[in-house]
Amino acid sequence: MAFKLFDYGSSGKGVAKNAPQKKPFFKYWEIFGRKFWKLIELNMIYLLFCIPIVTFGPSTAALTHVMRKFTLEQACFVFDEFFTAFKKNFKQSFVIGIIDVAVIVSAVLMFINYLQVESLPDGYTIMACIFICCATMFFMMHFYIYAEIVALNLKFKAILKNAVFLVFLGIKRNFIALLINLAIITLIVLFLPYSALAIVFLPMSLMCFTTIFICYPVIQKFIINPYYEERGEINPELAQFESEEESVFVDRGGSEQEIRTAAKPKTKGKVIK
Repeated sequence: MAFKLFDYGSSGKGVAKNAPQKKPFFKYWEIFGRKFWKLIELNMIYLLFCIPIVTFGPSTAALTHVMRKFTLEQACFVFDEFFTAFKKNFKQSFVIGIIDVAVIVSAVLMFINYLQVESLPDGYTIMACIFICCATMFFMMHFYIYAEIVALNLKFKAILKNAVFLVFLGIKRNFIALLINLAIITLIVLFLPYSALAIVFLPMSLMCFTTIFICYPVIQKFIINPYYEERGEINPELAQFESEEESVFVDRGGSEQEIRTAAKPKTKGKVIK
C-alpha cells in the first residue's frame, strides 16, 4: 500500500465505500501530516492560555477537545473550537487543573529537596517506589480525565472513577502512551536550554494528540459504545467509518420497526456530548 504523509491531493476517506480502513500506525501519521501546522498553532495557543497558571486545566481541556476532533477526523476551526471548549468545560477542568498544578509543584519541590539531601533516610527506597507508582497512576489517569470532561456529561466523582478503571482496562494502550510521553519529556529535559524554543512550537500539542489517538478508543469501547448499544443505536463517532454508510451519521429510516422495545439505560446522567 502506498503511503504519502504529506499527499493532500490523494483521495480522502469515504471515496471507496468498501475500502479497508488504514492501520492505526499509518492513520496516525496521515492525520499528523495533514494537521502538522495546526498542531504548531495549537501548541502556541495552548501555552498562551496557560500563562495565568490557574487556567492550566481549562486550556488542557480545550486542547484535548480539538485533538479529539482531529482523531475523529471531524471538521474543526481551531481557535473557535479551542475557545468554545475552554469556556464550556471551564468548571470541571479548572478544579482538575488546580490539583494538577499543586501536584506538579509538590513533585518539583520534593525533587529539589532530594538533590540537597546528603544521606537518604531509612526506608527511602520503599517510599520512592510507592511515590513512583502513585505518580505513574496519576499521570495515566490524565489520559482519560480531560477526554471525559470534553466528551461526556458526567459528575466529577464519576470522571475520576472511570479514569481509574480505564487505566487498567486499557493497560496496553496506556503503557504505549506513557512511554511516548516520557520519551518526549526526557528529550526536552536532556536538551535544555536548547529545547526551550521547541516547547513553544510542538511538544504539548504533540503529546496531547498522540495520547488522545491512542487512548480515546478505550473510552469509546467501555463507555460510549455501550451507552448507544443499550439503545440499539450506533455511536455517531464510529458511524462515519462504517463501510455501508456514506454520511457521517447513521440514517435509521425504516429500521425503527426492528427495535421493538427501547432499552432503558442502566446508568443515569451519562450523556454523550
